[in-house]
Amino acid sequence: MRNSADARAAAPRASLDAVLGFAWDAGVFVSDDAMAGTGHTRTTTIDALDELIGTGLLRELPNARSTGEYTKGRPARRFELRADYAVVVGVDAGRAHLATTVADLRGATAAAETLDLDASRDAADERRAAISAAVDSALGAAGRSRDDVLAICVGVPAPVDGDGRSPQHRDDFWRRMNPGLVDLLDWAPIVRIENDASLAAVAEGSVGGATDSRDYVVLLAGERFGAGVVVDGHLLRGAHGGVGETVAFDHIAGVGTADGLGTRLTSWVREASIPADHPLSGVPRDRLTGRAVVDLAREGDAWSRVFVERAGLLVARIAAVFGSLYNPQRIIVAGAIAEGLDEGIEVARMRLPHELDLPAPELLLSSLGSTSVVTGAVAAAIEAARAGVLHLPGPVSAPRRTRP
Repeated sequence: MRNSADARAAAPRASLDAVLGFAWDAGVFVSDDAMAGTGHTRTTTIDALDELIGTGLLRELPNARSTGEYTKGRPARRFELRADYAVVVGVDAGRAHLATTVADLRGATAAAETLDLDASRDAADERRAAISAAVDSALGAAGRSRDDVLAICVGVPAPVDGDGRSPQHRDDFWRRMNPGLVDLLDWAPIVRIENDASLAAVAEGSVGGATDSRDYVVLLAGERFGAGVVVDGHLLRGAHGGVGETVAFDHIAGVGTADGLGTRLTSWVREASIPADHPLSGVPRDRLTGRAVVDLAREGDAWSRVFVERAGLLVARIAAVFGSLYNPQRIIVAGAIAEGLDEGIEVARMRLPHELDLPAPELLLSSLGSTSVVTGAVAAAIEAARAGVLHLPGPVSAPRRTRP
């Protein structure tokens, strides 16, 4: 993550950061609440509140007496974060899709759009143009513009380092997926580029199956496997952003490649001999999909269930690898293909204790479906905005348009 301007403002007073952090988590509050939440004196707290009101980040509400809730003594001043002060943008920039969400500072969605891409047309210039167009389209649908954006976060299927850049790959795939996006989007005050599986992990920790966990792995399991790893409450990245990169699966018996569950299920069913009376028997081979097999298995089709159980055994082997490397409390299988894989995960749960020596992590299916990456991108953009807004250069830490 970086602030897009080259210069950085001097660090704000600790009291200002603390009061803003309190306000971001609170609803409507009074100064006594902020004092108790930050441990600062009344004078320090009031000064910080007034300064934050001056930036536009907080608003003062009518006091309790004016709303009929208070009748005696001096009414307390009431405040809240201005969630509409700016917007954040989250983007799931997959190889074959773009999902873009515009949200306010509390994460309420203002607009969400999804676009399918031709995966064979992934040249850097085309991808940059498609991402820019998708962001502008979603902002327009939300009734906003680039000038309203405080932070933007994009998830890509590539390792990403702390500066938002991807390393060289043998066929340059990673840099085609992340073609200098941190520079492309530098019109935004705060820009964050992340690996897509890492953002799925952010989503699970924010609103998914890991809100109560500090040690977990999210396995993004669609076209290719990717993993977001959180240890001791920290999202791991590595020197080049390669933590969770699954090319290592090429060397693991019983896994073999980084191809994801969606890709493998599709391959398995296309290679299979389909019974003549089966619902898929009349479907052309090149139109058979793993999704169809999962859906039929969920409806009770015994022939399709074999493939789902095979996927479960694969998940158990992969979970054992991550269980041994990171010792997580929980492993969450995410992505659109995860919907309906309950029987496969049950197979994996039974098998996993036999695959490793450490206590087996809990295995879960994500409830976020195909939205996990873009949900995580929005959460990460808000996190970056919250951490960085007071550090932006200029007299008012705000997006570029003047606000009332």
